[in-house]
Amino acid sequence: MFNRLTATLLASTMLAGAAWAETTVTAVMHSGLRVLDPIMTTAHITRNHAYMIYDVLIAQDSDFQPQPQMADWEVSEDQQTYTFTLRDGLVFHDGEPVTAADAVASLQRWAQNDAGGQVVMDRTESLEATDDKTITWVLKEPFAPMLDVLSKQSALPPFIMPARVAETPADEAITDYTGSGPFIFVQEEFQPGISVTYAKNPDYVPRDEPADWMAGGKVVNVDQVKWVNMPDIQTAVNALSGGEIDYIEQMQVDLVPLLEGDPNVAVEVREPTGMQTMVRTNFLHPPFDDPKIRQAALKAISQEPVLAAMIGNPEFYQICGAVLGCGTPLGSETGAETLVQGGGADEARALLEEAGYDGTPVVLMAPTDMVALATQPVVVSQALREVGFTVDMQPMDWQTLVTRRASQGAPADGGWNIFITNWMVPEISNPISNPMLNGRGDDAWFGWPTDETIEALKEEYIAAADADAQKEVAEKIQAHTLENVLLVPLGQYTLPQARRTAITDMIDSPVPVFWNMQKAE
Repeated sequence: MFNRLTATLLASTMLAGAAWAETTVTAVMHSGLRVLDPIMTTAHITRNHAYMIYDVLIAQDSDFQPQPQMADWEVSEDQQTYTFTLRDGLVFHDGEPVTAADAVASLQRWAQNDAGGQVVMDRTESLEATDDKTITWVLKEPFAPMLDVLSKQSALPPFIMPARVAETPADEAITDYTGSGPFIFVQEEFQPGISVTYAKNPDYVPRDEPADWMAGGKVVNVDQVKWVNMPDIQTAVNALSGGEIDYIEQMQVDLVPLLEGDPNVAVEVREPTGMQTMVRTNFLHPPFDDPKIRQAALKAISQEPVLAAMIGNPEFYQICGAVLGCGTPLGSETGAETLVQGGGADEARALLEEAGYDGTPVVLMAPTDMVALATQPVVVSQALREVGFTVDMQPMDWQTLVTRRASQGAPADGGWNIFITNWMVPEISNPISNPMLNGRGDDAWFGWPTDETIEALKEEYIAAADADAQKEVAEKIQAHTLENVLLVPLGQYTLPQARRTAITDMIDSPVPVFWNMQKAE
């Protein structure tokens, strides 16, 4: 059907090729893009894609404060009714207006898969579109983190889609990528895992406020953005030096000296909060269905060799055993002694013997195409082997891993036992929205732990009277998480980015965004 979106893209295609080239930003992101549904996966590349083409009701600024984005809001005196009013000028890429019904359907789908959304829905009395521009959300009881959950920038932000798209079951991938965001996804140019193109949305009306993290005005100053996949980081560095690309999202630290002294290239840390890298095991299948064997894995691993192999330069990493992140209000390293100090191998061997481990192979998925995830599986697998685990490390690209980790099948039948992932520290610093602390079984994050204790502790955290009481509960959450091994924290790190100096006015944000930036001719 010939619609407004088709017309926009055809008009763009008819422009002179030289004009396009002058305002095209070409970027090498941390991974190729294959999964396009931002409610089906917490993969950062999919989240980044979603921020290009969708928008959100409210968003956090650099002070972690919720700000209006698509909507303003009011809260009732009893703190149980939230009324969101859509701002003027919101239009989907197909020309249809964004309505409150679209927002309600999107929020309902999002809440099925998001850890924080599930908690909110437990407390929801009703969620309705009371007219075309008004969303009325009534809670059964006050829920202080409500706006923080709705404005969070990860892991699953509540992106707003047309109702017809949002009505797709939450366990089925969408096939219609109509958004209302500042860029339009050029589907006919999409090559999964290879390249993706975004065209400027001429109908997008930015907010008046200055851009600030994910909040404020999303003003697009370029005609299109192309993401191209270059799994070999040396190739990407050469392409940046030669002016073939404009930006590299994640630089390998030991390659930074190759760009130093180049007046046309800037290398900088633009991710102010840092990342945490961690191990996740599968609770459904042997051997990690046994808590003693999960404990053995934790005791076998030491953070220092993992971080040294991953980053190399200690200036860019931090040994940290805090499940909720070091440098955060709730950070605690209780129970992480062997992780941060080493020396747990003998205890790991004893736990394996006590558990009667029979040599069941551990299928460890190892991505080979990501700077931030290529080395950890090698170091972790060696640590596990040294204490007696049988490890089957299976190389694959990250997008294959992202797809395979959703399988609950047996490891021998295409499932898995263990993989390593990374989260931004803000994503994991709040126990309510931290995906790894979801103990709801099949409704939990990949690995699917059933853990009534962690769910009870989160309820205790919500009910805490003040910050001191929250911190006391956070200590319990830290201790229980490592005792039951919901994850194995491997430490914190930052990776520098690199850009051509022709690119200016980039926003310092944990999420790489392409609005606000300028490209000199």
